[in-house]
Amino acid sequence: MHEEKERYGFWTKYKRFATTEILLYVIMIVGIILGIIIFS
Repeated sequence: MHEEKERYGFWTKYKRFATTEILLYVIMIVGIILGIIIFS
């Protein structure tokens, strides 16, 4: 029972981290695309 709760806490923490990571990648990709459009 205790292990299950710990795992849940780990997964929620990881999910939040993954979401911010994905957001950073999306912003980076959008920035690159905008840069290509502006400079070409």
